Formats: sequence, C-alpha cells, structure tokens
Amino acid sequence: MSFQKAKTNDPAAVLAALSALLGDRLTVSLPIREAHCRDESWHPNVTPDAVAFAETTEEVAEIVKICGAHVFPVIAFGTGTSLEGHISAPHGGLSLDLSRMNRVLKVNAEDLDVHVEAGVTRKALNVHLRDAGLFFPIDPGADASLGGMAATRASGTNAVRYGTMRENVLNITAVMADGSVVRTARRARKSAAGYDLTRLLVGSEGTLGVITELTLRLYGIPEAISSGVVSFAKFENAIDAVIETIQAGLPMARIEFLDEVQVAACNRYSKLELPETPLLLVEFHGTEASVAEQATRFGEITTAHGGGDFNWATKAEDRTKLWEARHNALYASLALAPGKQGLITDVCVPISRLAEAIKGTKDDLAASNIVAPMVGHVGDGNFHLIMLVDPANAAEVAEAQAIHDRMVMRVLSLDGTCTGEHGIGEGKMKFLEAEHGEGVAVMRAIKQALDPHNILNPGKIFSL
Repeated sequence: MSFQKAKTNDPAAVLAALSALLGDRLTVSLPIREAHCRDESWHPNVTPDAVAFAETTEEVAEIVKICGAHVFPVIAFGTGTSLEGHISAPHGGLSLDLSRMNRVLKVNAEDLDVHVEAGVTRKALNVHLRDAGLFFPIDPGADASLGGMAATRASGTNAVRYGTMRENVLNITAVMADGSVVRTARRARKSAAGYDLTRLLVGSEGTLGVITELTLRLYGIPEAISSGVVSFAKFENAIDAVIETIQAGLPMARIEFLDEVQVAACNRYSKLELPETPLLLVEFHGTEASVAEQATRFGEITTAHGGGDFNWATKAEDRTKLWEARHNALYASLALAPGKQGLITDVCVPISRLAEAIKGTKDDLAASNIVAPMVGHVGDGNFHLIMLVDPANAAEVAEAQAIHDRMVMRVLSLDGTCTGEHGIGEGKMKFLEAEHGEGVAVMRAIKQALDPHNILNPGKIFSL
C-alpha cells in the first residue's frame, strides 16, 4: 500500500473530481443524502456531503483514491439495514452506494461456493441458486446486502447450525484506503499462508476497506425441513430445554426464543394464534428419517422441561408463515406502540449463563414503564431487546438507555459480548474498551496502519 501526502479537506475540489468520474451517478440531493444516513437504528443520523453510485471494483478504487487525496471520508452503503448507526456520517464525506454492484459472478456448484458482487442481497442470491439445489444460509432477517453482512459479521436464525458470516466468507475483494485492490484468499477451503486477511475484514464495519466482491460457502437444500413451536409457562424452562438440546448434540438448524410480549406482538401483526407465553420456534434440516428422529428427541426434552404440545409445520407455506412472523418481529413490536421508536440492541453470553442474563434484564424491565419485546437466537446465547420509547420524552429515553447499559454490563460480567451480531458502529463504542481492554489498542494500531488518514467510515467502532 502507498499513500499520497494528505491534503486539506476541500469538499468542493473532491466533489468536482468525483463528478468528472461519475457524472450523474454523483448527487448532492438532500433527500438522497438523508436516505443514505438512515438505518434501522435509534441513533441520530448525520447526512453525508454527497452520494456516489459505483458499478465496478475499479470504479470504487478510483473513488477512494480521489477521496484519500483530499482526506474526504468514505462510508460504504449497502441496503441501510444496520442497527448501530453504521452508515451515519458524523464527519461528513461520501456515502458510497454499492447497490448497483449486484451481479452473481460465478456459481461453482461442484465446490459449493459462489462469487458475488457486494451489492447482491441474500434473498436475490438464494433465488439465483434455487434451481441448482443450493442455498446460502446466513439469514439476519433483513434482506441485507452480502457486502454489508460481511462487514458487520452478520449471522441470524441459522447460525446455530451453519455459523455466521465469519465461517462462510471464503475470500474478499476489497479496496483499501489508498485505492489499492486486495484479494484476501483463494477458493481453497483451508490455507496456512500468511495472515488471515479475510477474517480481518469480516466484521471491520467498513473501517479497514470497502468490500466489493465476496466468495461465499454454499450448502445443498435439505431433503426434508420441519419447523415447530412449543410454549412454556416460564422462560427459564424454555432456556433449560435449549441448553439440554445443545448439550445432547441435536443438529438444530434454528432454535429461536420469543418472550410473551413478543408473541403477543407477532399474533397481532402476523395474524397468528400462538399461546401468549414464552416459546421456542425450531427447525430441523436433513433426511426424512433424521428430521423425524430429531423432532421426537427434541419433543422429549421439552416435555421434560414443562413444554406444551408441539405444533408442527411441515408444509412449506406453513413454515414460511412462521418464519416471516419471526423476521417481522421488529415491525410487530413497533406496532404495539404507534409513534414510538424502537431502541434495538443485542448481546450474547455463554449458553449456560443465558437464563441469568435474561432474568436480570426482565427484572429491570418489570421495575420500569418500558414495553420491550424480547427475541433470541438462543442456540448460541444471543438475544435481542426492542425497547419502545417516545423520542420526545427525555425521561423515557434515559430510562431505556439505563436499562440498555445495565444489560450490556451484566452480560460482560457473565463473560459475554456487548453485541452478538449487530456490531459496534457508533452505538456501542463505549462498551468495546470494557470488553476487550488492551485489545482495543491493537485494533487502533491496525486501523492506523491501513488507514492513516482515517477516511474509511470514521467515528465507528472506536475513536482515534
């Protein structure tokens, strides 16, 4: 990597140079700029100075070179579904929209991998793969771009079986802060050649490089899929059933927890008739025989922990309805209190500490006036809280933030993490030091080495 000497930040000069390169694919329209700093989070939005729509890796490299020469921030943008203020522009700069880079470049069916541009969304990829009998399992709920999913180390409902983006990205093509283009690996399934640059960029939230292409691991569509719902009188019983299931080695594809508040919200929003008590929503993948065996064993475990009758959904349309309701949990929650905003957060703990973490949070909520549905990818100890607050009510916002902060610090005391899948962004910067200690100094050193002028998504993950 080589850097030109940094120049004074001159927005007029950099926009003129970008306009010469991009023509009408560079805009300073206020509505478009506002749309490119607004994600699904509750954090304040700060607009960029301009928005550029890139179409190739080579073009991204030229854009970054121009911005680097003028010390002009670059914030990569996919679909705007992040949850911790990742796409806000606290220092101004350029929002670099990659949504037009949406080609599936090559499917290697024999090797179970696919090469895509960063703007391809997960749903579009799975539609493309369907006729080949393959699918990409990482499922964060939103139809996010695959580049954005890699940048935030996304996971979702299938992570308990298939892992997260960390395990499923084989190679990245990225534009670095000086405009150089780096390919982090080959397609081999393992390598001991040098530093693991792929894992360095996965989860870097656009602060180390702009991801433009990815090679992803694929899986065969299972022969049989079966989903089911089981309700419990107490959330502790549901969590105990999850722990025994994982310890028994049952190969669950998905195992999701919804508390009674979230179930009520989903019933109203998605027109379901589920018992409004804590429940587990599960899915099994495999052969007809293995799915039946897994379901029987899981039913025995839940019965032993006070679970009610299983309601199974083996028809595709019934499964789709259940999982759509789960993926619409945020919108179902917001519909409980029209006009209020969702303060959305996630944490993750060792599964043996999950009941303790949830109980502490529920005790805090019971002592407050905050309505807050809870959902969780509990097979890997990850849960989410959606606190409904009136942004104009300062006392209510402060109360919710206090509950949020106690929840995070409680989880850290249980050897957990302040975020299982949403990332740090702007929203959780203050917790990173508490979690990683001196490790943050190492992160800063990497950032300063790769991006000495701090142009790539500045003001995210940690301050410099």
